[in-house]
Amino acid sequence: MDISRRGLLGGAIAGTMLGALPAAHAQQQPGIDWLSFLSTCDMVWQRIPRAWYEGPFLGNGFLAAAVYREPGANAVRITVDHSQVQDHRPQFGNEWGVARLPVGKLLLTPKGAITGVDMRLDLWNAELVGTINTDRGDLKIRLFVHAETDILSLEVDGDHTLVFEPAEALSPRTIREPPPANFPRNPKPVTKAERDLTVVVQPMIAGGQTATAYRKRGNTLLLSVKHSYPNTTAEKQVRDIVRYAPPERLLRQQHQSWWHAFYQKSFLSIPDELLQSFYWIQLYKLASASRHSGPIMATTGPWIEPTPWPSLWNNLNVQLEYWLAYGSNHLELDPIPRTIKATQRILIDALRPQFRGDSMGVRRSTDAQFDDAGFVGAPGFSADPEIGNLPWILHNVWLHYRHSMDPKVLDILFPTLRRAMNYYLHFLSTGMDGRLHLAPTFSPEYGSAPDCNFDLALIRWSCQTLLAIKPDDPLAPKWREVLSELVDYPVDAKGFMVGTGVPFAKSHRHYSHMLAVYPLYLVSAESGHRELIEKSLNHWISFEGALRGYSFTGASSICAGLGHGDDALKYLREFVARFAQANTMYFEAGPVIETPLSGAQSLHDMLCQSWGGVIRIFPAVPGTWRDVALQDFLAEGAFLVTASKKDGRTEFVKIRGLAGQPLKLRTGIQNPDVRGARKWHREADGTLVIEFDHEVLVHEKGRTPDLAIGPVPISTPAKPWGLPALPNQPTLTVDLAAVLNNDGLTNEFQMNDGDFDGAGNTYPAAQLPQTGYVEDDGIPFEFVNGNEGAANNIVPIGQTIPLPPGKYPTMHLLAASDNGNTTTTLTVTYTDGAAQVPLQITDWRTPPAYGETEALRTRQMHTRNGTAETRLTIFHQKLQLDPARDLVSITLPAATKPRPHIFAITLQKQ
Repeated sequence: MDISRRGLLGGAIAGTMLGALPAAHAQQQPGIDWLSFLSTCDMVWQRIPRAWYEGPFLGNGFLAAAVYREPGANAVRITVDHSQVQDHRPQFGNEWGVARLPVGKLLLTPKGAITGVDMRLDLWNAELVGTINTDRGDLKIRLFVHAETDILSLEVDGDHTLVFEPAEALSPRTIREPPPANFPRNPKPVTKAERDLTVVVQPMIAGGQTATAYRKRGNTLLLSVKHSYPNTTAEKQVRDIVRYAPPERLLRQQHQSWWHAFYQKSFLSIPDELLQSFYWIQLYKLASASRHSGPIMATTGPWIEPTPWPSLWNNLNVQLEYWLAYGSNHLELDPIPRTIKATQRILIDALRPQFRGDSMGVRRSTDAQFDDAGFVGAPGFSADPEIGNLPWILHNVWLHYRHSMDPKVLDILFPTLRRAMNYYLHFLSTGMDGRLHLAPTFSPEYGSAPDCNFDLALIRWSCQTLLAIKPDDPLAPKWREVLSELVDYPVDAKGFMVGTGVPFAKSHRHYSHMLAVYPLYLVSAESGHRELIEKSLNHWISFEGALRGYSFTGASSICAGLGHGDDALKYLREFVARFAQANTMYFEAGPVIETPLSGAQSLHDMLCQSWGGVIRIFPAVPGTWRDVALQDFLAEGAFLVTASKKDGRTEFVKIRGLAGQPLKLRTGIQNPDVRGARKWHREADGTLVIEFDHEVLVHEKGRTPDLAIGPVPISTPAKPWGLPALPNQPTLTVDLAAVLNNDGLTNEFQMNDGDFDGAGNTYPAAQLPQTGYVEDDGIPFEFVNGNEGAANNIVPIGQTIPLPPGKYPTMHLLAASDNGNTTTTLTVTYTDGAAQVPLQITDWRTPPAYGETEALRTRQMHTRNGTAETRLTIFHQKLQLDPARDLVSITLPAATKPRPHIFAITLQKQ
């Protein structure tokens, strides 16, 4: 962690990273056909997406859009959001007073009935292109959000209507609960039509405004959104943007030039097609969601959907969101250092008055300016004193510095970290054993404990970092004392504990108790703690129930730190299989963006790690990945790494230094030849210590390396992300979105917003497929397992459900009954009449009684008082139809008790 003065004062990229443009260090990489390569990573839709987590998404860090079917309508929704649109009443808290707010939606309604889509999100050009198929002809669409200007361009050819509907300026937290009784709602928006220009102005009670302007230019709609606070300048801004927009050709050219330069700043290729495309989609996602000059991403990113998480969460989400930016050489996407600099007063005022003289902190959840009501937790003052969030965010700032070596970043980091460490000093005291102990603090999402491992790790990291930056600071003796006297990490026979006297003993998605292992790397296999780490990891991940997506991306990265590439791949693929949605998005009650982005970081950790002053090349490559390519991967010390693995052997490693830092390198090459070095030597553990001026090349002695970098051969092929056409099989899944009327699934955060059985009990959503897809006996089903509070099944009340016309011998149901078994009938309507068909469904708590199979099972039930260890089932039932008659609809029985619940319908064709 040593910092040379040369690096501080004379770094080649010093002073550039805080505001770097995408093209700042972009190079044309020979041998890479970018259009061809990225087209293999494009998302493709040959079925219409049903929700935000299935559809295309676009953005520029500010303006954002998502595309999917308007629920219950013959229309396509294009959401219109902006990352700066929020409320400004912190006295009501982050969930209401400073929450992100929706803007509105475009509704594209064809004249004919929608029958399908054929769309592609062109990553290279960051543009959605394709057709919407209808029974009266196709619509051709072309949609992009300009990379540098808040303008959306939507070109539509075909017979349609297109309208903009503004949304109420109210927190999407309403999915969980109503607003506080004393919370005044913002005024309704005002729409002004002026010849070819329409402007919608949303005034805010707290001051400021959101404004949306749009106009048609030929068959293209141009739309812009701006938010201003406390001024009311947004209206003028959007008027000017839309009124004076350049011609479409020039707009598209500007947009594509930005994205082409962006992608070419680095390159990564692996032989796993699914994960390779996943990686490049995450880079696209990050650049769509964030800019240095913009706000830190909210938990949902710039896209807003119903969610209980309408702001920033600073105890993991913010940190994970930006790790991908560092190694991928995209520091221009990281707004955290700039935001820390701009919010110093807020970080002081977040503390109780008695701590403000020398300390800083950040609340658990805030707006993008770290503002919120209340105070940061403090031992002795609050029940859950979570006090380590600011140091953990500052670890991201440190990573930004280490990857850029920009001294301006240290000017932000050091004074803030100094005050954050001072806050810890208030709660450290010497115990009877002569060691420094920490008062009980809160380990994020688990509980409180004295000597909390989460905080002990951050204390050690903070003191080490402060001393590395300024070893002669007046507080340096205190930091050295803390490092010398601080109590050891509490451990037991199963590994890291939560804290002293508090073992890790329940399912828990967060790896807060292992922060010293990852991402801080204070405890590592290299420091002699392999057994402890492996034991802790296995114990943590063995508790199912509350594990979520980032549990598995975290486990993947921890395995990569141990050098276990096969296990790292196993956990990453488990995340993809269980949690990643069709468009690589992810949800926990509502959209949360950090987990897929951290999955891309897990790939980084497999291919190149730089911590502790050493760059490790291919430290955890899975055994099945015989070929890997990296180019201009950015490592700590501001080194650009280019490396190639072919047929399981590292072909070469090329390092370019941008800041004159000393280089320590582990390549795995047994007999290295080092070219371009002034001098070098090899240490006992194989580390190469190299002095060089600009660029150094390492390869096997006696071999002539092939220095070409390009896409590696695919050994594990995969279908594209998105919604590919269903295979040619004799089944048809039915879209039930318009007729769902019951919420029978809940998450662990809010168990009382659903009611499956009339008594408030529900299935645990986390134990059902997050992708909303299951196959049983060869029959595919699509069901809803999405937003908190959303309807996900049908309870019969005598309603008629239209079905795709055709001849079908069998109707397959995903269903379960409540309060006992159901024995009733439903009415099947054909073109030439109706028939009664028996409907027999087993109770959700019992084994199948009517020949069903158990398609889905959970180990728990959610009750209004918590979880109950009860086995629940959703059954696959088959209903026989008349294959000679054309089906039109089914009519469910009138309300009864017990009630059958239908989650999905699939029709079997002739």
